Amino acid sequence: MSNVKSDRPAPTTLSLIGLVVHPNRPIDGPVREVRTWADRRDVGLVQVPASCQQQRVAQSGEAADCDLILAIGGDGTTLAAIRTGAGVDRPVLGVACGSLGVLTATPATDVVRALERFSTGEWVPHSLPALDIAPDLGEPVFALNDLAIVRAGPGQVRVTAEVDGALFARMAGDGCLVSTPVGSSAYALAAGGPLVTPGTDAFLLTPLPIHGGSTPPLVVPAGSSIRLQVVPAHVGARLEVDGQMADAHIESLTVALRADVATVVTFADQESFLARLRRLAIIADSPRIVAEDARGSGDERPC
Repeated sequence: MSNVKSDRPAPTTLSLIGLVVHPNRPIDGPVREVRTWADRRDVGLVQVPASCQQQRVAQSGEAADCDLILAIGGDGTTLAAIRTGAGVDRPVLGVACGSLGVLTATPATDVVRALERFSTGEWVPHSLPALDIAPDLGEPVFALNDLAIVRAGPGQVRVTAEVDGALFARMAGDGCLVSTPVGSSAYALAAGGPLVTPGTDAFLLTPLPIHGGSTPPLVVPAGSSIRLQVVPAHVGARLEVDGQMADAHIESLTVALRADVATVVTFADQESFLARLRRLAIIADSPRIVAEDARGSGDERPC
């Protein structure tokens, strides 16, 4: 099932834009362009709360009052903005300022054009799923990228993972990750997990380094659930949700995938997920093939 909604939105009458900005990256240029564009069209600008630190660039406002959440910074800023937008059912447009920009749809130099295209309805709503995380003790939370169970200091964390009640593995080591398809290109990829293309009805369990045994990353279909039971080292284990510490005393939880939690703004002519990862060199070709291309001899037989 695709996570790109088929209906093109009607032109949007923008009255208020909510900003979420990077805490220390140079953002004056794109913010100035956004402000100039907004002033010419009598569109208000406010800065909305998010799960990240921010530079102060506008007066405070409420995300629920905005027609669009505009993230200016990097993937972390955009992820925080998406969490804010998900809570009030508002679309989020990510603008990349000197970052890898896996989640961002627009470079900083194109922010005005992107706003014009959004206001005329020339955009594609892209739905993101989330992980529903239900600890046995504590409040439920959700993750758009991933959750991580990690050791809080020296010693090993022991995690027992079950899928739909069937034992998958018992792991002793640094912990484990559960990721959405979007999150598969983040921490999970760095830990050796596979890429899962956006739109795939599945989520991912990736062990962090373990002490012996054989526990490969596991792709789990939507509709299933993962049960994680944790025996921490003597210094404890912690739960991180989308890179933020959520619980320092996690013991057991259940994770499931929920569709259509957030909406991000994309455009029909923007590069694909895989093309973006290749451009950023997150995916790189074999050095042998790169060398053959450089010599103009890609059709030679290998020796």
